[in-house]
Order: sequence, then structure tokens, then C-alpha cells
Amino acid sequence: MKRVLAATFAAALAFPAVAHAHPDHSVAPPAPVANPVYGTGWQQRAPIAGGPRQEHSVAAIGRHVYLIGGIRPDGNGGVTTVPDVEVYDTRANTWRRAAPLPVPMNHPNAVAVGGRIYVLGGLSGGASWEALADSFVYNPVTDRWTKLPPMPKGFERGSAAMGVHGTRIYLAGGMRTLTPGPGGLQDTVADVHSYDVLTRRWTTLPSLPEARDHVGGAVVGGTFYVVGGRDRGQVNVRDTVYAFSRGKWTERAPMPTPRGGLASAVIGTKIYTFGGEGRVIDGVNTVFPETEAYDTRTDRWEELAPMPIPRHGTAAIGVGDTIYVPGGGNRGGGAPMDVNDAYKPR
Repeated sequence: MKRVLAATFAAALAFPAVAHAHPDHSVAPPAPVANPVYGTGWQQRAPIAGGPRQEHSVAAIGRHVYLIGGIRPDGNGGVTTVPDVEVYDTRANTWRRAAPLPVPMNHPNAVAVGGRIYVLGGLSGGASWEALADSFVYNPVTDRWTKLPPMPKGFERGSAAMGVHGTRIYLAGGMRTLTPGPGGLQDTVADVHSYDVLTRRWTTLPSLPEARDHVGGAVVGGTFYVVGGRDRGQVNVRDTVYAFSRGKWTERAPMPTPRGGLASAVIGTKIYTFGGEGRVIDGVNTVFPETEAYDTRTDRWEELAPMPIPRHGTAAIGVGDTIYVPGGGNRGGGAPMDVNDAYKPR
């Protein structure tokens, strides 16, 4: 069932390290899942072969979904940032390993362009997750990563909104620091840049109207959309939708449900958003089950069947007519899972 809403206009530098428990990104086992309801477009797929993962990114080449970086349980009650890359074959419903990132990263900024995967910065592991400028391109034919020009000095960040138009990769917002611990710094930014994969040059673009991180991003019809997200904290969620076209930002119809830590993907002219974090119930930060879609042609939102297992800190990618959503956590903070679901819009 869907309801259409009137328009008003988702490492340490050399070594993985543990990020300790804290209120905003506490390390906890996943919550028990009681009889998740599939159907209404949702299907359970083969779990991530390498085990639970969260705060990763995904990109697709052909029928293959690449799961890149992120965090996983370290076996000692914490999490570790990993360089691991796993590949999901959407046709065979199987997983395999690929060459790892040269640098372990969580919240990596990753997209696919021209049959290759670009990772343009991210966050490190350790006691404080700091921005990394390191950028790389992956060739699936050779299974090798090659170093690229780093992100511009002073503008390094992870967890940015991403989009691709032609040979240009767009990055909007993100965060420079996520410090574990009560009151830990979360340095959200409004910076916007593009990177041309042919010239290998970075360009500074007009900043977002407001800073955002853990935000959805997509390019549809030549327009770059930045959807939802948060500003300096898990519970500081936002419902805004910004659109960048012809050199300026405009505001579009807001999301029905403000969310940060959401995943987003495109099928046709619609942007689909999944889950998220910052849903406060009885003073506790929990996750959102919502699936909502934005029609870029009509500037309208619709509510769709919720996630069978609500999660945040996940990522989504469209392959053909289906969206794949691997990993994420079903508690507020760090609670990596190996769940891998597919959603096919009706």
C-alpha cells in the first residue's frame, strides 16, 4: 500500500582500530529480529559472506554489487574499521571477495563510473574517526586499486551525498570528524565538490544551504539531489531535499519522515530511501523502518512497504529494476548485521 503525499516542495591510516562504546555510536549486538515480514516488493537474499558490516558503501558494475569498507565486530565488544571489499552477484545470489581498499575506511564516498569504482575519501578508524583524503579507482578486470589525486586539502570528509553526471562525480556535505564518547565531536560540513574522472581534477561548487552528513544523494536527469541526513549528531535529523542544477541550489518537497543514516538508490526517475537513525523512543536513539520514494518529475513523495529488518548505516544500489540493501545496524549506534535484502518497486 502506498500513500501519495502532496508536494510542497541515502581506519586507521595503516591499521584497523577499535571504536569504543558511547551513547551516540555505542557498540551493541544487533537487536533480536522477530519474524521479519517479507513480500510487498521485499525479498531476503544471501547474507554477506564475510559477516556483519555497517557504515560501508556500495557500487554496482553490471549485475555485481560491490560492498566497500565499513566496520565489523572485532570480537572484543567493539568494532574495527576494515578495508574489505566483497562482491554480490545479483543473478547467482552468491558472494566473493575482491581486492581490499589500500586504506581501511568507514563511511567511504564510493560510486561507479564507466565500469570502474571510485572511492574519494572517507573516515578512519581509531578513537576518533577522522577524515581521509585518500582516493582510489578500482578496475574489476585486473582486480586492482590505483591511487588518485587526494581530496582538496581542508575539504576531506566521509559520509557525503554522492551522484554521477557524465564523467563528473558530485560530493555534497559529509563530516570531517566523528569522535566516540559522550559529547564527542561530529563535524558536519556543507562543502560541495565535483571530480572529473577524465581530467582527474577537483572543482569547488556552491555549498549546500545547510550542512549535512549521513545523507542520501543521487543525480536524476542532470540534477543532483541531496536528501535528508543530519547535522552534528545522530538525533539531529532533517527532512530537507536540495536540488543542484545550473549552478545553484533550490529546495524541493521535504521527506515525509526526517532521517539521518539512511540509504538511497535510484530506479528510473525516482529516488528510494531506506531506514535511518535518530528515531527517539522513550529517550533512546533507535532506527527507522520507513521506505519512501521521491518522484523527481512531480516533486512528490510516497510511502512504501517498510523494511522487513529496519537498519541504518547501510547503503543501497539499483541494479536493473531491483534495489539491493546489504548490511547496516538495527540498533542506534554500532550493531553490524549480515542481512542482505532486495526491494523491487511495484
